[in-house]
Parts: sequence; structure tokens; C-alpha cells
Amino acid sequence: MSDLPPPGSNEPVSPTPSGSPADPTASPPPAADPASSGGAGPSVPAPGPAPADPWADQTGYGPSIPQQPGYDAQSAHPNPSGPATPADPATPPGGGDPAGWTAPGAAPPPSYPTPPGYPAGAPQAGWPGYPVPPMPGAAYPVAAGPGAYAGWFPGIDPQDPLVNPPHAGIGPWFARCWGALRRGWRQLLPIVLLTQVLPAMVIGVLTLVLSPDGQMATAPDGSPVLPEGFWAQTFGFYGAILFAGLIFGALQAMGWAAGTWVIARQAAGQPAGLGAAFRYGLSRALGLWGWTIVVSLLVTLGACFCLLPGLYAALALALFGPVYLFERRDPVGRSWRMFHSRFGMVLGRVALVVAALVVATLLDVVLSGISGALFGLEPMGAVGTAIGAVTLTVLSAVVAAPTYLAQQVGLVVTYAEQRAQEGPVTAAGLAAELG
Repeated sequence: MSDLPPPGSNEPVSPTPSGSPADPTASPPPAADPASSGGAGPSVPAPGPAPADPWADQTGYGPSIPQQPGYDAQSAHPNPSGPATPADPATPPGGGDPAGWTAPGAAPPPSYPTPPGYPAGAPQAGWPGYPVPPMPGAAYPVAAGPGAYAGWFPGIDPQDPLVNPPHAGIGPWFARCWGALRRGWRQLLPIVLLTQVLPAMVIGVLTLVLSPDGQMATAPDGSPVLPEGFWAQTFGFYGAILFAGLIFGALQAMGWAAGTWVIARQAAGQPAGLGAAFRYGLSRALGLWGWTIVVSLLVTLGACFCLLPGLYAALALALFGPVYLFERRDPVGRSWRMFHSRFGMVLGRVALVVAALVVATLLDVVLSGISGALFGLEPMGAVGTAIGAVTLTVLSAVVAAPTYLAQQVGLVVTYAEQRAQEGPVTAAGLAAELG
């Protein structure tokens, strides 16, 4: 017989003594919904909302990853029908990024030194907001800041008007050469005319006046003989040219030093007057002239064995002038090491300078041929031919002036580029080194 009251009865049911006693720890039964109470039967509680799934937004052991642009949307649970993923013991309480949190009993993560150029305590390279390491041979990128420029290691300014940064290429090298000419042609042109073109004019005129008679005489028996006084004229000619070259060599050295001073000072944004440039050139003329003689002897010695060793020595020692002016130590050995440590780069730059000299030499040969065709081999025998020959000689020296400018600027910019390959350097630092 059932203990339940008959249907429709509101009589309470008294507990029966039989059965197990009630659990005192059990939760009380849910209260009846007053809206659903009536005569249809006992009240049934309405179903409430399902409890929140703490793993609803998780995939695996880590935090959910926001949708990335360019990727297809993915479900938070690749297999919704599978069992719930257990909690990862390495995940910190409350979830979130596990970085900086160590599981109980685990060894702390290793610490790494902050890379050069990053602020103290900055994350390692590759974290958001910090660049990744460069490819082998590329410039090391750093964040822009005091003393550092984005894309280069600290101390290198990619916009420096004189120093071509490492791995910049031949285009920026040309741009810096052109910039040096544009800034300083008003000072460089008078320096070149006085110290390079004028000596070339004088030596050219001496060559016309003192050159020995090249016509062979004929002996009574019909055999060719040297003209009378040939050897005296030959020794006198070469002696005069050598003496003039030595004297004008000091003047040319002063011009190279003065031009280098103007190029470096203007690139650094400092005043570079013509008088101050000549004073500086005069203070460095004797030393640079002495090293010029040494290099000329080495190149001549190499040319005596064969043409190619002499040419190689001229290319390898082409930077001796800037090395002496900026560093004032071991210009021959230093230029040799610069040339061979970055052989292709230095050879390419110096070859461009030598190409300009070759063009000037070809122009001189063409004008000399025109002079010989118009005024003969002995133009100084008559006034008219002498004036014409001297005029063409002067014109040949003036035409070579742009070549001297290109040589001066090209060697200084090449030297600055090689210094940047060895470490951070700026135009202001190079100007300070000149003294």
C-alpha cells in the first residue's frame, strides 16, 4: 500500500519510521515554484541555466588565440564531442600567459643578457615590438634612439653625408661623392686649379721647351746617327722634369690635404674657409709629400718587373693619402690591409677613380696628337706654332681639372666607407681626427 496521499489531496505526509535516517548533510529540496502550484500534482522546479564551461574558450593548454587576419576561422574545440581537456599543471591559476610564472617544484627559466642596443630589461629579439636577428652579412637592426639609428648598429647614421654605411652599395657611394662636390666645389675648384692644374701647365710647357730633338741625323755612309748633343739634351730634359715634379709635389700634397679638410669639414656642417684650408694643407704638406715619394717608388719598382705588378701596387696603395691625414700612422701598410680585407669593394671604388684618370690621360693624348699634327714635332721653332702648342697644353691641363676633383672626392669617400666597415664612425668624428 502506498504512503502517498490520494491525488488532489493537500494532506501532508508524515514520515515513516522505517528505512534509513535522513542525511543531515544533504542539501534541502528545492522550493516549489509558486506559479506552478495547483491541483494538477506536486510542483516541479523549473530547469535553470546550465553552469558555465570554464574551458569553453580554450584550445589545448594555453589561452585562446584571437583570430589572425588572413587565416580561416577555427573552432575553439576541434572535437566538441570529445571529453573535456584536463587542466595543465604548468598553467598559472586563473589562466593567462604562463610567461614569468614557474610551476611549484620546477626550475626557474634561464635568463639571457639583454642584446646590445636594447633597453635594460627588454624582452629577447623576436618578441612583439622588437626586431628579429638579421640574416648573415646584413646590418644589425636596432630600435631608434639616442646614438642609434633604426636599421644599423649604434653609431652609424644611414643619412651621414660622408660615411657610406656598411652594405649600402655603390649607389649611396655615388650620392655621397656628388654631395661632396655640390657642397664644396667653390672651395675645391680654386684648390685644384692652384695646386694641380698649375703644376701640370708648367710641366707641360717645360716639356715643349726642353724636349730633345727627336729627328735622327744621317752619317756620311747613310747610316742613322743620333743628333748632336742628344744625350745632353735628354739628361737636361729629364732632370728638369724630375726637379719640377719634386718641387710641385709638395704643392700638390698641400692641395690634397686642403681638399680633404674641406670635404670632411663641410660634411660635418662646420665652416671650411679657403684660407683655413690652405693653412691646414701647408701644415700637412711635407709629411704627405714624403709618403707620396715612397709610394711612387714602390709603384715604379713594381712596374719595372711588369706592368701588372705596378698597377696592382697603385691600386692597393691608393688610400695612403687619407690614411695619413686622418690617422697619421703607417699609411702604406694600413692602405694595403684595407685593400685586401675588403678586396672587391675597395677595388671597385678605386677602379672608378682610376677610370676617371684614364679618361683624362686619353684626352691629353688626343690633344697632344692634335698639337703635333698642327704645329709639328718642334713647335717652339716659330712664334706662331709655339703659341698654338702652349695654348693646347694649357687647355689639356684645364680639361683635367674635373678629374682631379673626382679623384680627391672619390678617395676620401672610399676611405670613410672603409672606416665604417671597421666600426661606428661619423663625418664629425673624421673631421675631428684631421685636427
